[in-house]
Parts: sequence; structure tokens; C-alpha cells
Amino acid sequence: MALERYLKEQFTDAGVTHDVYRRGEGPAVIVIAEVPGITPAVIAFADRVVDLGLTAVLPHLFGTPEGGARNPLNLGRTFAHVCVSREFNLMGLRRQSPVTDWLRALGRHEHERCGGPGIGVIGMCLTGGFGLAMMADDWVLAPVLSQPSLPLPIGRARKRDLGIDDATLARVKQRAADGACVIGMRFSGDVLSPGARFTRLREELGDAFIAVEIDSSLGNPHGNLPIAHSVVTEDLKDRPGHPTRQALDDVLAFYRERLLGAAVPSRA
Repeated sequence: MALERYLKEQFTDAGVTHDVYRRGEGPAVIVIAEVPGITPAVIAFADRVVDLGLTAVLPHLFGTPEGGARNPLNLGRTFAHVCVSREFNLMGLRRQSPVTDWLRALGRHEHERCGGPGIGVIGMCLTGGFGLAMMADDWVLAPVLSQPSLPLPIGRARKRDLGIDDATLARVKQRAADGACVIGMRFSGDVLSPGARFTRLREELGDAFIAVEIDSSLGNPHGNLPIAHSVVTEDLKDRPGHPTRQALDDVLAFYRERLLGAAVPSRA
């Protein structure tokens, strides 16, 4: 099993404990899985992080590790757990999920443990916006929001909501003004991660928000399904020239540049 190559530990902060899987050396990247959890595709992404010379850190927040990503029963059970969990804010406006406090503490711990200039992070789907809350901390140098889906986009206000409170947003905007930046990725037809949310991110962060929006319209030339959702995992087309592969390469280059100080060639 792929996860057997990862060291399993526990991390506790403020009375909250979750398992954490880690592998690699060098500065840390916190890889926060999408529903239904740490799937083989999430582990494959983490393996690429390790191959860069970084430490991949996978917190286990829900689901069964290495469970099937698109097994309806697995998806249903995991989403039901998230719905009743107090750690996740599915509907509330202008407030982050409580689990982001634990993730920020984990990020601080991993930065102290692994060293380097700072850490990277990626959230996906229901955890997709968590990197924005974590960006409030100075040591988060490479945050990535992959198809951010919270709060659930029911109604106009929630479609534009960023899933963080006003004080955290103010801190994120200050960091952006000081030179920090964040990557956001989504498919153009993804109703769970609406375009209005990316519009709001552009309004708040300006050029510090790097938007990657991949065509998933009917008949698009890349073969992306209209229901495509998971940019660097389940809906990744791992072949040179495909926009999902380019998005993956851009994220890895972002980590390499921000965490390892390696020069990154410009896109053609």
C-alpha cells in the first residue's frame, strides 16, 4: 500500500488530535485531502512533493486512508461525518472551519521541525480554502487553493464567500501587500467551486491571487468532463500539454521556488 511508505504519527493542539502521515526531507508541504480522504491520487500528489526534495505532511481529518475516491458508499459516509462534525463550517458566512486552528498549529510545528524559509500547503474541495486561513501565518509561503468549495455555494452570498472571518482576511490582505501570493485552481464548469469565489479573491488580493481556471465546457478541446472537479488528483490528465498537468507543474514549481529558492522557467 502506498501509504505504508509514510510515517504515521499523531499531532495534538488545544485538545484536538488527528493522525498525520509524513514522508521526505526538507521544508514541509501540508497536503489536506479532499472528501473522501487520503486517496491513492492524493498520495500520488504527495509523492511528487517528496520528489522535489520536500516533506509531504498529510493530516487525516476524515475518511478511510487509501479508500476509493469515487466509491459512492465511501463518499456518502465521509460527507455525512463532515456534516455533523464541529470541525467544519459548511454553510456559515465570513468564518472559517474550526479545524483550521489545528492546521495552523500543525503548520507551525512542521516548520519548526523541518526548517527552511517556510511551508507550503494545498487544500482540496471542502478543504480547498483552508490554505487561505493558514496564509495568515508568516511561515506559510506557498498556499494553494484547489477547487475551494466552502462554504457550500448555496445562494449568491455563499458563492462569493471566502470561508474566513474579516480579521483573518485583513491579515491575508496585509501579507499579500507585503509580497505573499496564493494560487487558486478550478474547472470552469465546477458548480461546487464557483467562479464568483475567484472573482472575489481577485478583488481582495489583486495580483497576489494567481488564478488557474481550466476549461470544462461542453466540447472543450482537452476532454475535460463538464463535471470535472479535482484538478490535481482524480481529474488530472497526466500527460504533457494538458492543462491539468500544466496546473500540477505550476503548483510544484511554486513550491520549488518559494520553499527551495530554485529558479523556475517561465511558461511558454
